[in-house]
Amino acid sequence: MKKQNFNQNWTVNGRPVTLPRDEMFHTARTADAPAGDAQAFFQAGNYLYTKQIGISSAHAYVNFDGVYKNAKVYLNDELKADVPYGYIPFTVELGEVREEDILKVECDNLDQPDSRWYSGAGIYRDVTLYTADGDHILPNGIKTETLDYEKGLIALHAKTTAGTVKWTILDREDAVAEAEGNDVEVIIPNAKLWDAEHPYLYTVKASLKDDEAEIRLGVRQIEKRSDGIYVNGKKVLLKGGCIHHDNGLLGAATYKKSEARRVRILKEAGFNAIRSAHNPTSEAMLEACDELGMYVMDETWDMWFNHKNKYDYATYWEDHHMEDIRKMVERDYNHPSVILYSIGNEVSEPAVQRGIDDVREMVKLFHELDKTRPVTGGFNLMIITNASKGKGIYKEEGGMNQDTNKMNGMNSTMFNMIVSMVGSGMNKAANGKKADEICSPSLNELDLCGYNYASGRYAIDQKLHPKRLIFGSETMPYDIPKNWKMVEELDNVCGDFMWTAWDYIGENGIGAWAYTKDAAGFSKPYPWWLADTGAFDILGDPNAEADWTRAVWHSTEKPLIDVQPINHDQKVFKAAWRGTNGLPTWSWKGCEGRKAVVEVFADAAKAELYLNGKKVGKKALKDKRAVFKVKYEAGKLEAVAYDRDGRETGRNELVSAKGELKAVLRPEENCVKAGDILYVPVRIEDADGITEVNADRKLKVEVENGELLAFGSANPRTIEDVHTGEYTTYYGKALAIVKAKEAGVMTVRCEDCTIEVKVEE
Repeated sequence: MKKQNFNQNWTVNGRPVTLPRDEMFHTARTADAPAGDAQAFFQAGNYLYTKQIGISSAHAYVNFDGVYKNAKVYLNDELKADVPYGYIPFTVELGEVREEDILKVECDNLDQPDSRWYSGAGIYRDVTLYTADGDHILPNGIKTETLDYEKGLIALHAKTTAGTVKWTILDREDAVAEAEGNDVEVIIPNAKLWDAEHPYLYTVKASLKDDEAEIRLGVRQIEKRSDGIYVNGKKVLLKGGCIHHDNGLLGAATYKKSEARRVRILKEAGFNAIRSAHNPTSEAMLEACDELGMYVMDETWDMWFNHKNKYDYATYWEDHHMEDIRKMVERDYNHPSVILYSIGNEVSEPAVQRGIDDVREMVKLFHELDKTRPVTGGFNLMIITNASKGKGIYKEEGGMNQDTNKMNGMNSTMFNMIVSMVGSGMNKAANGKKADEICSPSLNELDLCGYNYASGRYAIDQKLHPKRLIFGSETMPYDIPKNWKMVEELDNVCGDFMWTAWDYIGENGIGAWAYTKDAAGFSKPYPWWLADTGAFDILGDPNAEADWTRAVWHSTEKPLIDVQPINHDQKVFKAAWRGTNGLPTWSWKGCEGRKAVVEVFADAAKAELYLNGKKVGKKALKDKRAVFKVKYEAGKLEAVAYDRDGRETGRNELVSAKGELKAVLRPEENCVKAGDILYVPVRIEDADGITEVNADRKLKVEVENGELLAFGSANPRTIEDVHTGEYTTYYGKALAIVKAKEAGVMTVRCEDCTIEVKVEE
């Protein structure tokens, strides 16, 4: 079928827009927003999208990769689809269309609260139109399956309205295999295999009379063995991170460039897997993972038939969840990056027989639709066990049973003591015989068992359930050293997914180490807007948790240095979902003489620290980390790592900025295509390019021959708006995201810095 991007020339509530666009992100944030802190105090709304079809065709289909939520699709005034789940991809058969026909999409998220994190709203992912005038291959009508990776044996399947398909498999421009038939097997001679380290992709072309379809093919097989997960015969340990669906300063709007950027940055930091928490991710994200090499745990929902929020998807789940699974598998089947399907996150329903039955039915359906991939889930054993005792953490109508806001007035010592017990408490609650008795009926139905915050069971279950494969589907970042040790040593444990790999909007401040009194609570009040958790901040800049992870995963040969902020006089309030708030910098202007906490992370035995050539100390690395305390003095901070025999294994340094500081634009590309987006980091730097983290200022960005989509920082607590073009840096950093207009030159300005970027057709 003819396939075309269908993002242009829409209106929403009478205003012209180009998709994808997150309507919720363009509302005002207010302290009394009904969506509350979970949705970062953005406003809810309802939306009517319209677009003229603009083409006549005998057969038309339109695909939506995600519409939040309660989407109703009309052709003129005829209802064609009703899809309540806001994250599921779906294709609508329109039938015959004329150029003047009007496509309408209604959606709303007015009923709040409906999510535990920021959802966004509207048509926030890509829309694609498929048309044909005769017999054709159906959208998502091609399926490929690797039958034998060693032989390069591939199965090809096609769904058509009528007729027989001819196949060609291309290696770049060269045809390497051909076949004819709607269900055939072919051999790719000397096939190049796909895995996260070698993401090689072929192109599969299917032809039917005048119709043609094309997809990418990764030759790879997944195998579950007694000692782990194997990809193409090689054992894989999942170095994973959980990610939410939003794109930071763009809200929930999904751009291919944004998804690819996130995958690239995580991969460079040592990650080989992501978990799409807690919903199906975008097609653009899966394409990026295919192309760059990243394994994906493909998740379905955050709730089943019990509400976590009063107006969440539990209202519709019972009637729609099996169809949701079909839609997700239909889209994601051909993506080699997808190696696991997940039936949900931290649900309490497996505490009762109805929930156990649901587990069995969902796993069965996944296996019927796709026999090539294991099925798992992110199960919090404490939540399930407590629910079996009538102590569920959620009320029937949604919402937490305890009022966490009562903790907002407590002192920092008491608050920090409580949050430090959160992770260990979940682990201990999962370790008992009762937890095993209650959870095993559901866990035994899964191919792999995802444990959320239950690493204490790893060794226990190796003895109790020797055939059960386990991985940490969600873990505290500061537990990575001990968790990864078990991944490496216990055959029944095949990976770890930290919470989180990347910061996100909503769930305000769950990882914040902050210095304001309103930080002393699990739910942070307005104007907080970010979770402030993750190895990377909302801009994509690493922090100490990224460095700690790299050392644990043996992903760095040199020691990595981070410094906890020293530009605050107040005591820090520590949230549970963070192990350190260190930053990779030794440039704290105006902080001379203040005590600094320096962390050195290394895959070594000992670390030695020097400040301006003077030895600070030498310490053994515990859990790949050594902590030094020293008074701040501008200059050079240097770390040296040693092995057990005292031999140097690597050294690294941080240098302070000096002299005049200025705002500098550092575009990530020098050339983009018209209509494409560009990321432009902004830094407060000295003449040598050293970023100063303690001289923040408000900046203004302007663009010619382009559109400024967003300009902002990683500040988790602010009233500033990323759409105004003016924003204050945070720890010396900000980020502009611009969209190129026409071929030629796009100019971006900030203070005295001007850059020009070539724009091609």
